[in-house]
Amino acid sequence: MTHIYNFSAGPAVLPKEVLAQAAAEMLDWHGSGMSVMEMSHRGPEFMSIYKAAERDLRELLAVPDNYKILFMQGGGLSQNALIPLNLLGHKPEGATIDFIHTGSWSGKSSKEAARYAKVNIAASSTTSVPPQSEWKLTPGAAYLHMCTNETIDGVEYDFDAGVPAAVDGVTLVADMSSHILSRRIDVSKYGVIFAGAQKNIGPAGVTIVIIRDDLLGKALPICPSAFDFKLVADNESMYNTPPTYGIYIAGLVFQWLKQQGGVAEMERRAIAKAQLLYNALDASDFYETRVAPANRSRMNVPFYLKDESRNEAFLAGAKARGLLQLKGHKSVGGMRASIYNAMPIEGVQALVDYLNEFAGQK
Repeated sequence: MTHIYNFSAGPAVLPKEVLAQAAAEMLDWHGSGMSVMEMSHRGPEFMSIYKAAERDLRELLAVPDNYKILFMQGGGLSQNALIPLNLLGHKPEGATIDFIHTGSWSGKSSKEAARYAKVNIAASSTTSVPPQSEWKLTPGAAYLHMCTNETIDGVEYDFDAGVPAAVDGVTLVADMSSHILSRRIDVSKYGVIFAGAQKNIGPAGVTIVIIRDDLLGKALPICPSAFDFKLVADNESMYNTPPTYGIYIAGLVFQWLKQQGGVAEMERRAIAKAQLLYNALDASDFYETRVAPANRSRMNVPFYLKDESRNEAFLAGAKARGLLQLKGHKSVGGMRASIYNAMPIEGVQALVDYLNEFAGQK
């Protein structure tokens, strides 16, 4: 059988060790006689799973004590509604939310937020992150929303350049769905960080929310109780039955990350994998990338064949070699390779070998 490398943007590849452990524990978790799928979410068995997952994530990201970690249903798209529903209750009617628009997901976020408040696009580009000096922020804005890695467009904030940097008096909200746990971040800069699990953490259906304590209890009256961050926090994510099996898998991924050397090691690997792939793309006149080098994503690499009439042949050849899910998002076309933490460098090398081989057929 051809070795398979799955480059899907999400739901995405998981570590094989995690899948093997989950398979071994499927029918009987730790001698309990139950599958995790069958456990009460309030029972001691699942609560031990939940507590370990929360503790390990807090350790991996060095989450300060004055932040709560929530495990919620849904994904990043649902949080586009839940964030304004939870943060606007302390703001006067007519509040404005600022957005940095860097691609499809920040665009969707701003459209959803516009249902609840005025929206100001403080800066916009889909091929780079506009310099912070060019951001036209609203005085007294409810918060500033950014997607720090655009899964579809492949634009990632250059944290080393100080972006995003703390903005005095402004609450920063960051969608980190597709690069969380792949690079070190300073959680204390943000009021809220959220991430759908299905890209770099676990299966679809779980969303991680990391929120500073002082932002709890500010929900709009229309916010459903099951999605009120304060109620979720006060009940340790058990106010409504959480996605228990997804939390279990996420917890196994957190354990795997710690065994691999934590976020610092994942960042080292991410840099090496991204450099390997971008170097191959840059070296050939057969392919092109459209994101400014300083903001090229380490996790999601969109690229294009200059002769797009050969797209289908490229994808067919990739599939025959076990290189799957390389077709770009329908909104932007082209190709996309998502090289999350669970993608080994051998998979990236296999893709690079194929890129060179296919380009040689011209």
